[in-house]
Amino acid sequence: MQTQIYRNFIEGAWCDAASGETFNATNPTDGTVIGSVAKSDRIDAQGAIIAARKGHKILDAMTAWERAALCNAVADQIQSRRDSLASILSAEQGKPLISEAYGEVDAAATGFREAAELIKWMEGEYIPVETPNVRAVSYRKARGVYAVITPWNFPINIPVEYLAPCLAAGNGVVWVPAPSTSACASALMECIVEAGVPEGSINLVHGPGDVVGDEIVVNPGTDGIGFTGSPVTGGIISKRGAGKPMLLELGGNGPVIVLNDADLEKAADAAAFGCFFNAGQVCAATGRILTTRDTHEALAQKLKERAEAITLGNPLDENTTMGPLNNSSVVAKVAQHVADGLDRGGKLLTGGRVAAEHGSELFYAPTVIDDVPIDSLLNTAETFGPVAPIVVCEDDEDLIRTANAAGHGLAAGVFTRDLSRAFNFGERIQAGLVNINNPSCYWELHLPFGGAPGKNSGIGRLGGKHTLRAVTEIKTITFNIG
Repeated sequence: MQTQIYRNFIEGAWCDAASGETFNATNPTDGTVIGSVAKSDRIDAQGAIIAARKGHKILDAMTAWERAALCNAVADQIQSRRDSLASILSAEQGKPLISEAYGEVDAAATGFREAAELIKWMEGEYIPVETPNVRAVSYRKARGVYAVITPWNFPINIPVEYLAPCLAAGNGVVWVPAPSTSACASALMECIVEAGVPEGSINLVHGPGDVVGDEIVVNPGTDGIGFTGSPVTGGIISKRGAGKPMLLELGGNGPVIVLNDADLEKAADAAAFGCFFNAGQVCAATGRILTTRDTHEALAQKLKERAEAITLGNPLDENTTMGPLNNSSVVAKVAQHVADGLDRGGKLLTGGRVAAEHGSELFYAPTVIDDVPIDSLLNTAETFGPVAPIVVCEDDEDLIRTANAAGHGLAAGVFTRDLSRAFNFGERIQAGLVNINNPSCYWELHLPFGGAPGKNSGIGRLGGKHTLRAVTEIKTITFNIG
């Protein structure tokens, strides 16, 4: 059987890395090799930046309606390849095919269609001025070339959150995807290529982030940066790319707060979904569950039942509801956080172990830990795995204080039947998104999404018109008609 080769796509052509080097794309379920990927270096990234500048000039000369048509054409390609995209996503990333992979592919198509519609209504304004016979107008214009760096947890949809608005607005793009989901990136790039986008408008460069990702961040040929990933990497990017406009969506440790008047069945369903969806590898995942002493035992039991009802296994099996973690680093981090929580006095109710019997050391059993101390890593840091840690607080003020004490501030959920308490928590929780009676990870593609000030969850807002505003700038023109 011939090995699948995943190449770069630069200036309208598929190409190998300049060095000729490659690395393997692997399946996290069993470790098998999916294909060979171009291992690019700074030379490849530099060539892609030059190509993106040419692509930007072509896109910039097009009307918004023409660029919208390109976005819709990409969406058509994604929909026509729905089965193959979902299959490679499940095989390389590890998420269940039926319950999760198809949904991500559908969201990617929607992302391109929404960008197509929104760009047509990005209106400017007529500005009154003091000087007689002078008129002033302003409008939004593409910044130029965007450096886009994306993660492995949603390798089809998260790139679209940047690529679609950039294409719609007229930016050229150099895209560096996470190496561990390079096959997924190539599959999405094929859709973009077949849609007929101009040469150089979107360029794909595979390779290590600290090399090719760093090059597109520091290189003066890029005019803006879009990144989704860890706070540590985000901090490096913010320094290395200082002076450039940035849209950074970083980590989260979203609390779901269950008040003593909440519907516990709905709260448990939402918290379990937030903890175990995509095996917990979600920036807006429910990283911790905060409740009070009079509620936690009943809630803990319901979470245990839901965790034990999950079907762990091969993501291509239609009965599987949770697959493996994507890579060994994530497994090590989850294991470290669980061990720390138990060492500090947390009570293991279920899970808490690698479940290698399902095919590899990357499977981790859905885990519920009760009475997690507030100083444990499970409460203070992002775990990014299938763990439901329950933290017991004294009262409403303690719940808010504990929720806000962690360094992240991306998304949260609050469960209560009391409208007054809902607004109190919604306004006082330090997170960019607070969902009342919904999971912490509830989000729709057009809603503003990003971190709270002073937290480690990023800067700017993704979502619909908010991303379009981020990847464009205001240009003002005055006319003397006298």
